[in-house]
Amino acid sequence: MDFSLAPETESLRQRLRDFVESEIMPLEADPSCYDAHENIALEKLEPLRAKVKAAGLWALQMPKARGGQGLSVAAMAACYEEMGRSIFGPVAFNCAAPDDGNMILLEKVATEEQKARWLQPVVDGTVRSAFAMTEPAPGAGSDPGLMLSRAERDGDGWILNGDKWFITGAGVAQHFIVVVRTSDDARKGLSAFLVHRDTPGLEIVRRIPIMGPEEHGGHCELRFVNLRVPDGDRLMNVGDGLKVTQIRLGTARLTHCMRWLGMARRALEIARPYVAERQSFGVPLSEHEGVQWLLGEAAMSIELGRLLTMRAAVKLDGGDFARKEISMAKIQVADTLHKAVDTAIQLLGAKGYSKDTPLEWMYRYARQARLVDGASEVHKMVLARAFLDQGQDFWGWE
Repeated sequence: MDFSLAPETESLRQRLRDFVESEIMPLEADPSCYDAHENIALEKLEPLRAKVKAAGLWALQMPKARGGQGLSVAAMAACYEEMGRSIFGPVAFNCAAPDDGNMILLEKVATEEQKARWLQPVVDGTVRSAFAMTEPAPGAGSDPGLMLSRAERDGDGWILNGDKWFITGAGVAQHFIVVVRTSDDARKGLSAFLVHRDTPGLEIVRRIPIMGPEEHGGHCELRFVNLRVPDGDRLMNVGDGLKVTQIRLGTARLTHCMRWLGMARRALEIARPYVAERQSFGVPLSEHEGVQWLLGEAAMSIELGRLLTMRAAVKLDGGDFARKEISMAKIQVADTLHKAVDTAIQLLGAKGYSKDTPLEWMYRYARQARLVDGASEVHKMVLARAFLDQGQDFWGWE
């Protein structure tokens, strides 16, 4: 097993690292760079994105023919980790959720006509997007089978009605991928549609206040009231909505892990010079055994997360769905992000709890990791079912 990166991937990773440190991290320390929802202000983001494009670092996940860098999933794992070291990094490179997962999905399954209209503007950075699946209880959450919103045939189109909530990015999105019920079939009862924000019948009910800092566009509650969609704006076949969600969420869960590993590393990077310099009882904090235990455990957890993430990435590149590998990575990295940030705050003391560093921002952000794209408990169920089904083969080598 060779864990080294291809020379071109390593070169790109270094360029990303240098760009993040020289062009993006300095913005984090300037209060004027933040918007009202604690993300990078748009007037600062657009010039930064122009620099990213000029540096040839734009849209790593997209083919070169679309203006991206054409990376494999394994190469993305190494490079997303570097961009994730800055809290402004992913959005600057057009690799942030939900656009990231939506672009990957549309590139895989949309028709050429759909790609030209719905995908390319998102790749170019002129339009934002959202993926609308989650519903208020008793509707669909981790279980898509509970979907209540529906689409009914109407001549050469469909009429959508229903409610969605916690739809990331919806506040500024122009393009929506909407999953609704089109029949009561247990496996083929869902379908996906492409909807423009200006379509009559689409209402942004509210931007839901949350604990942590938000992505651009927040997390919104939506309502569809007799919204008409032409059949040509259906994504894949009627009844393929569950397949759409599986294709999208598999890679999207893993790209979350890639970005989170970068943030976890950054937390320890902030702690490292502090514990080396800060004196306590006559010696630097770094020489205290208890501090070493905290740092060692957090550093090991990050490395475990990196290995699990890369294994899943390689399997995806090989055409496997990598369901259990993605679930393992998602559980491990979500826990690791919280552990690393919490450790850094503990070691920096009051300074870590203040806004003098990005750590308190990261801490509030980290809590969502065990919830988004499937709660950790759901992923543990996936692993248990895989083990019960596969037995000893659960630990097989490929």
